[in-house]
Amino acid sequence: MTLAQSLTTEQARAIAGQWLADFQGAIDAGDPAAAAALFLPDGYLRDLLALTGDLRTFSGREAITEALKDVLTSRTISTLTQSGQPPEVFERRRFGQTVEVFFAFDTDIAACRGHLRLLRSDNAVRPWQAWTVATSLEDLKGYPERVGARRPVAADQGHGGVPGLVLTAAERAARYRTEEPEVVVIGAGQAGLTVAARLDALDVPTLVLEREPHVGDNWRNRYQSLVLHNQVWANHLPYLPFPASWPTYLAKDQLADWLEHYHDILGIAVWTSTSVQSGSYDSGARRWNLTIGGAGAGEKRELHPHHVVLATGVFGIPNHTVIPGSDQFSGTFLHAADYRGGSDVTGTRALVIGSGSSAHDVAQDLAAGGAEVTLLQRSSTCVVSVDPGAARAYSIYREDGAPVEDCDLVTNAFPFPLLADLHRDMTAKIAELDADLLRGLQAAGFAIDFGDDGSGFLMKYHRTGGGYYINTGASELIVDGTIKVKQGVEVAGISGDTVRYTDGTTARFDLIVVATGYQNMSETVRRILGDEIANRVGPIWGLDEEGEPRVMWKRTAQPGFWVCGGSLQQCRPYSKYLALQLKADQVGLTGA
Repeated sequence: MTLAQSLTTEQARAIAGQWLADFQGAIDAGDPAAAAALFLPDGYLRDLLALTGDLRTFSGREAITEALKDVLTSRTISTLTQSGQPPEVFERRRFGQTVEVFFAFDTDIAACRGHLRLLRSDNAVRPWQAWTVATSLEDLKGYPERVGARRPVAADQGHGGVPGLVLTAAERAARYRTEEPEVVVIGAGQAGLTVAARLDALDVPTLVLEREPHVGDNWRNRYQSLVLHNQVWANHLPYLPFPASWPTYLAKDQLADWLEHYHDILGIAVWTSTSVQSGSYDSGARRWNLTIGGAGAGEKRELHPHHVVLATGVFGIPNHTVIPGSDQFSGTFLHAADYRGGSDVTGTRALVIGSGSSAHDVAQDLAAGGAEVTLLQRSSTCVVSVDPGAARAYSIYREDGAPVEDCDLVTNAFPFPLLADLHRDMTAKIAELDADLLRGLQAAGFAIDFGDDGSGFLMKYHRTGGGYYINTGASELIVDGTIKVKQGVEVAGISGDTVRYTDGTTARFDLIVVATGYQNMSETVRRILGDEIANRVGPIWGLDEEGEPRVMWKRTAQPGFWVCGGSLQQCRPYSKYLALQLKADQVGLTGA
């Protein structure tokens, strides 16, 4: 993508303004087909709650027409105007010139905004047609977030405050020993804390349960060398950005401590050392019956929230792949989720089974500790450098760039089916930048891929959650032989300290770490709430038939049950969309 110069800002503003006026006119006339005709034949409408009350993607004029028919039976759309930053003009490789602009509008129940991406077409009547349109719900009318100019007033005398409105995290948590929360969030990582912060800002009583003794332990207890794989300015949490003096790539202990301080500073109610022991849903009363155990609950407590949000991580329970003969191994055998690292392992012969992100991180940590490491790569892996490779995927986020909320909307305006197409170009460019690294890996016997359709690591993340590695140093260790590679085989059996591979060769090890990923998050639901609810919710993550992430951040087939997860960059915007849906339910706007 390059910035085009053939149009002035005022010309671009006029082009976008005409499109918005034509779209508003078609809506006012109750003519969804005319509105859809303003899109390219293969254009996209991605709705983030504003029109449908759901997270939906509509592809092509026919689907957009049908979607707008439904919308116009229940919603009014008005005051559609350009807003925010001036329009931008880009030259997008393989697609052509675009005009891209933010806009604002109202519905009968909400203040909304959107992003319009017009593509120059060969249509003489309409030379500029919508390629992508994103519509985003920002505030429910009458129920805005209590932030910024709408922040609470302190409860001290003489300032008009309301006693009990401003409480510490500990005071909020203590309230739920006698009161019922509207929402129980399971997990106090980035997903749980961001959605709880959003709910608190919307005045929805929320309690977070964390099974570890301290908030942040889900990061703090991982291996010492772990760092984030994207830049800090893409990862800011809602309402409280990371300090400007912190490094570009955060270490896991920094993030762990920040999450702990985040919950304390924002006054988020958390019960630590506490978990859900059992739960059922009362459809008549529209509430949950949860049995809570642990120190935060006073050992055992019944809670009856209207909503439960599962926020236990990006994925789920470790995938304990069956390794033949593992019970006969004379050394130490463990899953990557249980690997803590940071110790002197000089001379230890270590086998790491797997070749995704966790496998590389564990192998690198072991090598740094002095171990003799072999990485067992069973199938090919997509590898990109952290910088300049993976950084290109987040290039819209910059230290001195546009507000992070604008960057989020622009990023989310790309529907996932189109994103795969765009990422093929990006992946090819990254491969050029990483050419020396990739050649070195292949020479070391490491098998490389770029995804089934060439769309690279980010689409692998969205589709399967694995099969890629953003290089933070392990690849160089593979290239120089510090980490050895055994490729394209499985473990056939283990006896004592000897591992036998399916190609007939053998090797001796003192330590085996299995890094073969995680089960679907639906198995976490099954473990906590049982088979019936897990089966009703179904598989989580991956992409559905519209190209939207399955189950995430929206209503599920189980009433009152929600899932919030993902990276920090995802949790920031999508926690708001989830919280807005819960607020709508609380105040009786569920039908929206």
